[in-house]
Amino acid sequence: MERVKIKVSGMVQGVGFRPFVYRLAHRYGLVGWVQNDAAGIQAEIEGRPENLTGFLADLKAQAPPQAVIMKLLAETVAPKDERGFYIKKSQTTDGRTALVLPDIATCPDCQQELGQAGDRRFRYPFTNCTNCGPRYSIIQDLPYDRAATTMSVFRMCPSCQAEYNDPRDRRFHAQPNACPVCGPAYQLLTASGQAVEGEAFAEARKRIAQGAILAVKGLGGYHLVCNAADQAAVAELRERKGRVDKPFAVMFGDLGTARLHCTVSDAEETLLSGAIRPIVLLAKNPQYGLAQAVAPGNPTLGAMLPYAPVHWILLEAGDAYVMTSGNVSDEPIAYEDQEAQGRLAGLVDYFLIHNRPIHSRVDDSVARIAHNKPFLLRRGRGVAPAPIQLAQAGPPVLACGGEVKNTFCLTKGTAAFMSAHIGDLENVAALASYTGQISHYQALFAIQPEFVAHDLHPDYLSTKYAQTLDLPLLAIQHHHAHIASVLAEHGLNEKVIGVAFDGTGYGTDGLLWGSEFMLADCQDFIRMAHSRYFALPGGMKAIQEPWRQAAWLLQELYGDGFAELPIPFCRQLPDNWPFILQAAAKGINSPLACGAGRLFDMAAAILGIRCRVHYEGQAAVELESAAAGATGWLLPYHITGGPVAELDFRPAFAALVQAVQRGENPAGLAAAFHMTLAAATVDMIRRIHHMTGIRKVAFSGGVFQNMTLLGLILERLDHPLTPLLNRQVPANDGGLALGQAAVARERSKQHVSCNTGQNHSP
Repeated sequence: MERVKIKVSGMVQGVGFRPFVYRLAHRYGLVGWVQNDAAGIQAEIEGRPENLTGFLADLKAQAPPQAVIMKLLAETVAPKDERGFYIKKSQTTDGRTALVLPDIATCPDCQQELGQAGDRRFRYPFTNCTNCGPRYSIIQDLPYDRAATTMSVFRMCPSCQAEYNDPRDRRFHAQPNACPVCGPAYQLLTASGQAVEGEAFAEARKRIAQGAILAVKGLGGYHLVCNAADQAAVAELRERKGRVDKPFAVMFGDLGTARLHCTVSDAEETLLSGAIRPIVLLAKNPQYGLAQAVAPGNPTLGAMLPYAPVHWILLEAGDAYVMTSGNVSDEPIAYEDQEAQGRLAGLVDYFLIHNRPIHSRVDDSVARIAHNKPFLLRRGRGVAPAPIQLAQAGPPVLACGGEVKNTFCLTKGTAAFMSAHIGDLENVAALASYTGQISHYQALFAIQPEFVAHDLHPDYLSTKYAQTLDLPLLAIQHHHAHIASVLAEHGLNEKVIGVAFDGTGYGTDGLLWGSEFMLADCQDFIRMAHSRYFALPGGMKAIQEPWRQAAWLLQELYGDGFAELPIPFCRQLPDNWPFILQAAAKGINSPLACGAGRLFDMAAAILGIRCRVHYEGQAAVELESAAAGATGWLLPYHITGGPVAELDFRPAFAALVQAVQRGENPAGLAAAFHMTLAAATVDMIRRIHHMTGIRKVAFSGGVFQNMTLLGLILERLDHPLTPLLNRQVPANDGGLALGQAAVARERSKQHVSCNTGQNHSP
């Protein structure tokens, strides 16, 4: 007889790993024990050598579906001649390294119970097992035991306790285990807090059908819900939420209903139906029949399928409900009952709530399929807080992220723990959520950072927060962080050609960058090229009103008489345009910028597609939509030399103006703009490749959420150039913190505290 001590680390708590080990040991006739500890799972197994060999092989090959084994260590120890195999009580230590699993979509077995009349969990909205259900949103501490979750207040009834104690049951040690007898429950309330008589879900469905708006408490917070086919209800929700045009997400009752309204590829079906179940951007199909106000002027729809029991009970096949974050625009999603009823009372007619506390708010993840692979747009439920594995260990670092689409990142060893999407740090509620979640992550993963990384921009709230901490500060240039996020995902720390396209980011020269070509690794970067600078008349106002940028550009091209050009854009200029451009000419509140996102804004304005925006990136989204299916052509552009090359797109814009005067189709012109920007980007990449010999090209920044532009670039990027993209974190500012952390860990080796990326060539 031999005995082996086993240590397993990774995502192995809350996934049924201990009962799996128990059953596997019995299958092989082994004795010993297994337990949770602060590092994951540890066990001692004893038996015949050939049985131990088979056990260890199956331990890896047949692990539970949601388990992720990152490290498995086995060492021989002295036999103890035990009798039987058992699960020991969890062990707690200060040196915790166990990983917390994200919330998991309801598994097929639990779905079957939900719909099976006569089952004791028929239509029970908290049905779960070791393969599914809440994890991160209810965990207060580690190790993952019921006492350390918000389920601790619900004592299991004898039937649930019997399941929990039975190693043969799939609910063996399922910490959120519950049933209608002993578990949480839903109720329907009016906006003023009065209970509504009748079965909660039947009454909720009735009111949604009548046009009501509900706040529905789910896994990680509240959703605002209404009938997606009811134009009046959706328009009313927009009015109350203060959301003018930005699309709403829609939850379909089943995949067949999603296919009625959207085109769904095999890859998109897999993403929609998997364990994460994010919001997936799908193309509307010709039979699309939802309310126009759901996603106005947008060819795509953010679609999702039910992922928690509450959704399977609330929605039936054929239903389509708006399912948008429970907040006023720009605030974090509401998740605490009292707070939610205070913040959302003016937005909804009813509350469908439950009495299980949510410990950590977490919004839905958003993704799309790009080149047949998932492309993450927002990191949230189902993904966070699962770590991203880094190539090398390093000191613990806190990376504070950016200002919009904020996430933060904490590192420990080879793991990078990215937060769920927090949102824009523009108000007190968002900042409070941000600092609270940082504290929770630090406690949950026992991380005490030695360095703090932040953006160069001095006015970001994330920067100001970093400066309040009594730790060494590392300021990381915005676009360098974007490129470093790609390197971190791919386990690289070598020089690459980095292409970072976004709206704006603070540069080392104090100007607003955003069309960056650089040589970069995780230590530093050299700025090689960018597009030509232009003014933003009125500062941030110019981003909300792209006509200002376009007017400045046309004045630069044609002089003060540009307003007489026979194009629709000039006929729509507001009366105060001369004063705005005069102030800009004097440098009054008109910073210089070179963001690629602003190029899209100017093109959309000149083509008459969008002169004012109501959400970030709206002009670019509608310009891409206009280009869909159209045939474009190459417009002229210039590349100027010098220590840092410049891409000058003024000739392209002049050609667009001439084409508009000729009455060319705006769709073809939108396609031509995309084709030209793609061709110029690849032209610049090739020039840098010929100068340096570097073959790997990393793309990041919010502009690369534009699949038309990205596709055109990748089509042209031929051998020997190899593209690298973000996949595990968003290309937008939601992935910024990972890049900040990667740079900070590398620089911490030399204790370098400032950016040295300057305007010079290698």
